[in-house]
Amino acid sequence: MLALLLAMTTMAQNERRTIRSGELWPDNTGTHINAHGGGIMKYGDTYYWFGEHKSDHTSDALVGVTCYASTDLRNWRNCGVALSVSDERGSDIERGCILERPKVIYNPITKKFCMWFHLELKGRGYDAARYGVAVANRPEGPYKFLYSQRANAGTWPIEFGEKELATIDTLNAAHFKESWTPAWHKAVDEGLFVKRDFGTGQMSRDMTLYVDDDGKAYHIFSSEENLTLHIAELTGDYLHHSGRYTRVAPAGHNEAPAIFKHEGTYWMITSGCTGWAPNEARMFSAPSIWGPWKQHPNPCRGPKAELTFGGQSTYILPLNTKLSTINSQYIFMADIWRPRHPSDARYIWLPIEFEDGKPIVRWRDEWAF
Repeated sequence: MLALLLAMTTMAQNERRTIRSGELWPDNTGTHINAHGGGIMKYGDTYYWFGEHKSDHTSDALVGVTCYASTDLRNWRNCGVALSVSDERGSDIERGCILERPKVIYNPITKKFCMWFHLELKGRGYDAARYGVAVANRPEGPYKFLYSQRANAGTWPIEFGEKELATIDTLNAAHFKESWTPAWHKAVDEGLFVKRDFGTGQMSRDMTLYVDDDGKAYHIFSSEENLTLHIAELTGDYLHHSGRYTRVAPAGHNEAPAIFKHEGTYWMITSGCTGWAPNEARMFSAPSIWGPWKQHPNPCRGPKAELTFGGQSTYILPLNTKLSTINSQYIFMADIWRPRHPSDARYIWLPIEFEDGKPIVRWRDEWAF
């Protein structure tokens, strides 16, 4: 009995009561949470955190997607590996592939948990530019890998009417061998890479998932050589694209999308493309998921705000009620990448507040809710 009381006292003392961004975040075993580039799904009264398992010396996927569970968003139980990489040679998710930014959503019709992620095939660097899909019967898995491919092959964006298709028909990649010129930039805006990848499918890299109020789900990802964001509607089972998609900020060079909706307006925070190095966050808004999307200044405030506090956006978690100590209903999540020691990457979690009707993310060394 004494041993049990001592154990319970120790557990209570070790409970995390606040959020402290950038610090080691131990799970219930005392080990730093290993769920990077991830997102959170709430099912019942439990939050499930899915992310990339990072090894000590490589960002290649040697384990797979990990899952953690919590009822308070501060103390997390390690549920193990939700989706394991494969030892089968030639598998799309063969050990050593690149598997990034996993997100999971629940389909109330099929009663399946649907996982999407950015996938690069083993040994090919970042040239595959695919998304992968897996499914499970329980939130923590195990997830069964279904397939991977590029996006929306043989389909034009919804905004491409007769005028746009007439323009794109005149674009010839051979005429734009020099990048970043005004003419090249204009051609990318008009669909140079959309045309190039029309038959094989559009590139799909940094990504997130979003389920709207009406139950429709969307896959939001960096495409066209990371120059343009795509928002693609999913089928009713959340396992495929429906064929409807739109482009956001063509030629704007955005990645790391994180989206939420507040009082009827869609907000999206992204980053620039500077590899593993942090940069200044960007922000967009739209009255509809289909746009038009308008860019706003960097929403970050405080030390290193010009570098997104040293991190890069991964997800925005909406809460059913406002945080008790902060006037906020949303948590901004980001990763502080450490490519030389990937497993030591740290997490930034900060409340999203509003000033003059626009979201801001203010740095806080420590906060509670």
